[in-house]
Amino acid sequence: MNNPVYPCLWYDGNASEAAHTYTSWFANARILSENPIVSQIEVDGNRLMLLNGGPQYRHNPSISLFVTCDEESEVRKLWSMVSQGGSVMMDIGRYDWSPCYGWCNDRFGVSWQIYQGSTKATPQKIVPCLLFTDARFGLAQEAIEYYCNTIDHSVLDGIMHYPDGSGANEGKVLHAQFTLRNCIFMAMDGPGEHHFGFTPAASFVLECSDQNEIDHYWEKLGEGGHYSQCGWPQDRYGVSWQIIPAILSELMSDPARAPRVTAAFLKMQKFDIAALVSA
Repeated sequence: MNNPVYPCLWYDGNASEAAHTYTSWFANARILSENPIVSQIEVDGNRLMLLNGGPQYRHNPSISLFVTCDEESEVRKLWSMVSQGGSVMMDIGRYDWSPCYGWCNDRFGVSWQIYQGSTKATPQKIVPCLLFTDARFGLAQEAIEYYCNTIDHSVLDGIMHYPDGSGANEGKVLHAQFTLRNCIFMAMDGPGEHHFGFTPAASFVLECSDQNEIDHYWEKLGEGGHYSQCGWPQDRYGVSWQIIPAILSELMSDPARAPRVTAAFLKMQKFDIAALVSA
Protein backbone atom coordinates (compact mmCIF):
# COMPACT_ATOMS: atom_id res chain seq x y z
CA MET A 1 0.00 0.00 0.00
CA ASN A 2 1.31 3.46 -0.87
CA ASN A 3 2.14 5.94 1.85
CA PRO A 4 -0.47 8.69 1.99
CA VAL A 5 -0.64 12.28 0.82
CA TYR A 6 -2.74 14.62 2.97
CA PRO A 7 -3.21 18.35 3.70
CA CYS A 8 -1.50 20.22 6.53
CA LEU A 9 -3.06 23.45 7.82
CA TRP A 10 -1.06 26.07 9.74
CA TYR A 11 -2.31 27.71 12.96
CA ASP A 12 -1.02 30.21 15.46
CA GLY A 13 -1.37 28.21 18.68
CA ASN A 14 -4.98 27.07 18.19
CA ALA A 15 -4.58 23.87 16.18
CA SER A 16 -6.18 21.77 18.92
CA GLU A 17 -9.18 24.10 19.09
CA ALA A 18 -9.55 23.85 15.31
CA ALA A 19 -9.25 20.05 15.43
CA HIS A 20 -12.07 19.75 17.98
CA THR A 21 -14.18 22.26 16.03
CA TYR A 22 -13.78 20.50 12.68
CA THR A 23 -14.49 17.03 14.04
CA SER A 24 -17.71 18.38 15.60
CA TRP A 25 -18.93 19.45 12.14
CA PHE A 26 -18.85 16.01 10.52
CA ALA A 27 -20.67 12.81 11.51
CA ASN A 28 -17.82 10.45 10.66
CA ALA A 29 -14.86 12.32 12.12
CA ARG A 30 -12.40 11.79 14.94
CA ILE A 31 -9.18 13.11 16.43
CA LEU A 32 -6.32 10.70 15.73
CA SER A 33 -3.64 12.31 17.89
CA GLU A 34 -2.75 15.53 19.66
CA ASN A 35 0.41 17.10 21.03
CA PRO A 36 1.46 20.73 21.55
CA ILE A 37 2.79 20.96 17.98
CA VAL A 38 0.43 18.85 15.85
CA SER A 39 -3.14 17.61 15.90
CA GLN A 40 -4.26 15.00 13.38
CA ILE A 41 -7.88 14.37 12.50
CA GLU A 42 -9.74 11.98 10.21
CA VAL A 43 -12.93 12.77 8.29
CA ASP A 44 -14.58 9.88 6.46
CA GLY A 45 -11.26 8.03 6.44
CA ASN A 46 -9.20 10.97 5.16
CA ARG A 47 -6.49 12.57 7.27
CA LEU A 48 -5.75 16.23 7.91
CA MET A 49 -2.80 17.56 9.89
CA LEU A 50 -3.20 20.76 11.91
CA LEU A 51 0.09 22.40 12.86
CA ASN A 52 0.88 25.05 15.46
CA GLY A 53 3.45 26.88 13.36
CA GLY A 54 3.23 30.44 14.71
CA PRO A 55 2.05 33.82 13.38
CA GLN A 56 4.09 34.05 10.18
CA TYR A 57 1.62 32.50 7.70
CA ARG A 58 -2.07 33.14 7.18
CA HIS A 59 -4.62 31.23 5.14
CA ASN A 60 -6.19 32.58 1.99
CA PRO A 61 -8.54 31.12 -0.66
CA SER A 62 -5.73 29.93 -2.97
CA ILE A 63 -6.12 26.58 -1.22
CA SER A 64 -9.61 25.75 0.01
CA LEU A 65 -11.29 22.64 1.35
CA PHE A 66 -14.08 21.50 -0.97
CA VAL A 67 -16.86 19.50 0.71
CA THR A 68 -19.41 17.56 -1.36
CA CYS A 69 -22.85 16.83 0.11
CA ASP A 70 -25.67 14.86 -1.50
CA GLU A 71 -28.48 16.83 0.10
CA GLU A 72 -29.23 20.56 0.36
CA SER A 73 -30.06 20.15 4.05
CA GLU A 74 -26.52 18.91 4.73
CA VAL A 75 -25.02 21.84 2.80
CA ARG A 76 -27.02 24.37 4.79
CA LYS A 77 -26.32 22.72 8.15
CA LEU A 78 -22.58 22.59 7.45
CA TRP A 79 -22.60 26.15 6.09
CA SER A 80 -24.18 27.46 9.29
CA MET A 81 -21.29 26.02 11.32
CA VAL A 82 -18.40 26.75 8.97
CA SER A 83 -19.37 30.36 8.26
CA GLN A 84 -20.06 31.26 11.90
CA GLY A 85 -17.50 33.85 12.98
CA GLY A 86 -15.84 33.75 9.57
CA SER A 87 -16.25 35.70 6.32
CA VAL A 88 -18.31 34.94 3.22
CA MET A 89 -16.77 34.94 -0.27
CA MET A 90 -19.76 33.58 -2.21
CA ASP A 91 -23.00 33.43 -0.24
CA ILE A 92 -24.91 30.17 -0.07
CA GLY A 93 -27.43 29.77 -2.87
CA ARG A 94 -28.13 28.33 -6.31
CA TYR A 95 -25.41 28.58 -8.94
CA ASP A 96 -24.97 27.21 -12.46
CA TRP A 97 -22.80 24.37 -11.15
CA SER A 98 -24.82 23.46 -8.06
CA PRO A 99 -28.35 23.81 -6.66
CA CYS A 100 -26.80 24.79 -3.32
CA TYR A 101 -23.26 26.10 -2.87
CA GLY A 102 -21.28 28.59 -0.80
CA TRP A 103 -17.65 29.64 -0.27
CA CYS A 104 -16.48 31.09 3.02
CA ASN A 105 -13.52 31.39 5.36
CA ASP A 106 -14.01 29.91 8.81
CA ARG A 107 -13.13 31.73 12.03
CA PHE A 108 -9.58 30.33 11.85
CA GLY A 109 -9.13 31.79 8.37
CA VAL A 110 -9.31 28.45 6.50
CA SER A 111 -11.28 28.63 3.24
CA TRP A 112 -14.14 26.18 2.54
CA GLN A 113 -16.37 25.48 -0.46
CA ILE A 114 -19.59 23.69 0.51
CA TYR A 115 -21.23 22.05 -2.49
CA GLN A 116 -24.35 20.01 -3.22
CA GLY A 117 -23.42 17.41 -5.81
CA SER A 118 -22.66 13.75 -6.38
CA THR A 119 -20.55 12.00 -3.77
CA LYS A 120 -20.22 9.13 -6.26
CA ALA A 121 -18.26 11.44 -8.57
CA THR A 122 -16.19 12.77 -5.66
CA PRO A 123 -16.19 10.13 -2.92
CA GLN A 124 -13.63 11.94 -0.72
CA LYS A 125 -15.53 14.12 1.76
CA ILE A 126 -12.96 16.92 2.03
CA VAL A 127 -10.96 17.68 -1.12
CA PRO A 128 -8.16 20.27 -1.23
CA CYS A 129 -8.74 22.70 -4.11
CA LEU A 130 -5.92 24.74 -5.69
CA LEU A 131 -6.76 28.12 -7.23
CA PHE A 132 -4.15 29.45 -9.65
CA THR A 133 -4.38 33.25 -9.58
CA ASP A 134 -2.66 36.41 -10.81
CA ALA A 135 0.86 35.57 -12.10
CA ARG A 136 0.03 31.84 -11.89
CA PHE A 137 -3.28 32.14 -13.72
CA GLY A 138 -3.27 29.66 -16.60
CA LEU A 139 -0.79 27.26 -15.02
CA ALA A 140 -3.31 24.86 -13.48
CA GLN A 141 -3.13 22.21 -16.20
CA GLU A 142 0.67 22.34 -16.38
CA ALA A 143 0.86 21.94 -12.60
CA ILE A 144 -1.60 19.03 -12.56
CA GLU A 145 0.39 17.21 -15.23
CA TYR A 146 3.60 17.88 -13.33
CA TYR A 147 2.20 16.47 -10.07
CA CYS A 148 0.71 13.39 -11.77
CA ASN A 149 3.99 12.69 -13.58
CA THR A 150 6.12 13.30 -10.47
CA ILE A 151 4.22 11.48 -7.72
CA ASP A 152 3.73 7.73 -8.07
CA HIS A 153 0.24 6.20 -8.41
CA SER A 154 -1.31 9.47 -9.55
CA VAL A 155 -3.87 10.16 -12.28
CA LEU A 156 -5.89 12.96 -13.89
CA ASP A 157 -9.54 12.06 -13.24
CA GLY A 158 -11.16 14.75 -15.36
CA ILE A 159 -10.74 18.30 -16.63
CA MET A 160 -13.05 21.05 -17.95
CA HIS A 161 -11.76 24.10 -19.79
CA TYR A 162 -13.25 27.53 -20.34
CA PRO A 163 -15.00 27.34 -23.74
CA ASP A 164 -14.11 29.03 -26.99
CA GLY A 165 -15.12 32.66 -26.95
CA SER A 166 -14.21 33.14 -23.28
CA GLY A 167 -11.60 35.78 -24.07
CA ALA A 168 -8.52 35.63 -21.87
CA ASN A 169 -10.04 32.66 -20.03
CA GLU A 170 -10.35 30.51 -23.17
CA GLY A 171 -8.63 27.15 -22.74
CA LYS A 172 -7.83 27.75 -19.09
CA VAL A 173 -8.93 25.24 -16.44
CA LEU A 174 -12.49 25.82 -15.28
CA HIS A 175 -12.36 22.77 -13.02
CA ALA A 176 -10.18 19.67 -12.75
CA GLN A 177 -10.04 16.65 -10.48
CA PHE A 178 -6.94 14.50 -10.03
CA THR A 179 -5.64 11.92 -7.58
CA LEU A 180 -2.19 11.84 -6.01
CA ARG A 181 -1.73 8.42 -4.38
CA ASN A 182 -4.73 8.15 -2.05
CA CYS A 183 -5.80 11.82 -2.08
CA ILE A 184 -8.24 13.48 -4.49
CA PHE A 185 -7.44 17.09 -5.42
CA MET A 186 -9.24 19.76 -7.40
CA ALA A 187 -7.73 22.69 -9.30
CA MET A 188 -8.97 25.79 -11.10
CA ASP A 189 -7.53 28.79 -12.87
CA GLY A 190 -8.85 31.93 -11.17
CA PRO A 191 -9.41 34.82 -13.61
CA GLY A 192 -9.29 38.44 -12.48
CA GLU A 193 -7.21 40.15 -9.81
CA HIS A 194 -7.06 38.33 -6.48
CA HIS A 195 -3.95 39.64 -4.71
CA PHE A 196 -3.36 36.33 -2.97
CA GLY A 197 -1.48 33.16 -3.82
CA PHE A 198 -0.11 29.94 -2.40
CA THR A 199 1.65 30.11 0.98
CA PRO A 200 2.95 27.49 3.47
CA ALA A 201 -0.23 28.10 5.51
CA ALA A 202 -1.59 25.15 3.55
CA SER A 203 0.85 22.43 2.52
CA PHE A 204 0.68 18.78 1.53
CA VAL A 205 2.39 15.98 3.42
CA LEU A 206 3.95 13.22 1.34
CA GLU A 207 5.09 10.29 3.46
CA CYS A 208 8.09 8.28 2.24
CA SER A 209 9.14 4.72 3.02
CA ASP A 210 12.90 5.18 2.89
CA GLN A 211 15.71 7.66 2.35
CA ASN A 212 15.85 7.08 -1.39
CA GLU A 213 12.22 8.11 -1.69
CA ILE A 214 12.79 11.20 0.47
CA ASP A 215 15.78 12.18 -1.66
CA HIS A 216 13.78 11.72 -4.86
CA TYR A 217 10.73 13.78 -3.89
CA TRP A 218 12.79 16.44 -2.13
CA GLU A 219 14.72 17.06 -5.33
CA LYS A 220 11.77 16.75 -7.73
CA LEU A 221 9.21 18.85 -5.87
CA GLY A 222 11.70 21.56 -4.92
CA GLU A 223 13.19 21.84 -8.42
CA GLY A 224 12.49 25.32 -9.75
CA GLY A 225 11.13 26.42 -6.37
CA HIS A 226 13.02 26.57 -3.10
CA TYR A 227 13.84 24.49 -0.05
CA SER A 228 13.06 25.27 3.59
CA GLN A 229 13.74 23.70 6.98
CA CYS A 230 12.10 20.52 8.27
CA GLY A 231 11.43 18.85 4.93
CA TRP A 232 9.43 21.70 3.33
CA PRO A 233 10.11 22.38 -0.35
CA GLN A 234 7.99 24.93 -2.21
CA ASP A 235 7.51 23.82 -5.80
CA ARG A 236 7.81 25.86 -9.00
CA TYR A 237 4.13 26.83 -8.79
CA GLY A 238 4.39 28.08 -5.20
CA VAL A 239 2.67 25.09 -3.55
CA SER A 240 4.33 23.84 -0.36
CA TRP A 241 5.04 20.18 0.43
CA GLN A 242 6.32 18.29 3.45
CA ILE A 243 8.52 15.35 2.47
CA ILE A 244 8.62 13.25 5.63
CA PRO A 245 9.53 9.67 6.57
CA ALA A 246 6.54 7.44 7.27
CA ILE A 247 8.30 6.35 10.47
CA LEU A 248 8.17 9.89 11.91
CA SER A 249 4.79 9.46 13.63
CA GLU A 250 6.04 6.31 15.34
CA LEU A 251 9.18 8.10 16.56
CA MET A 252 7.13 11.06 17.80
CA SER A 253 4.67 8.82 19.66
CA ASP A 254 7.35 7.89 22.21
CA PRO A 255 7.22 10.65 24.89
CA ALA A 256 10.82 10.04 25.94
CA ARG A 257 12.16 10.03 22.40
CA ALA A 258 10.01 12.75 20.83
CA PRO A 259 11.98 15.77 22.18
CA ARG A 260 15.25 14.35 20.81
CA VAL A 261 13.67 13.57 17.44
CA THR A 262 12.17 17.08 17.30
CA ALA A 263 15.52 18.67 18.16
CA ALA A 264 17.15 16.61 15.41
CA PHE A 265 14.74 17.45 12.59
CA LEU A 266 14.59 21.15 13.49
CA LYS A 267 18.24 21.31 12.36
CA MET A 268 17.51 19.60 9.04
CA GLN A 269 16.33 20.80 5.67
CA LYS A 270 15.85 17.42 4.00
CA PHE A 271 14.94 14.68 6.49
CA ASP A 272 17.67 12.18 7.33
CA ILE A 273 15.98 8.98 8.55
CA ALA A 274 19.13 7.46 10.04
CA ALA A 275 19.78 10.59 12.11
CA LEU A 276 16.20 10.61 13.38
CA VAL A 277 16.28 6.95 14.36
CA SER A 278 19.55 7.39 16.25
CA ALA A 279 18.40 10.55 18.07
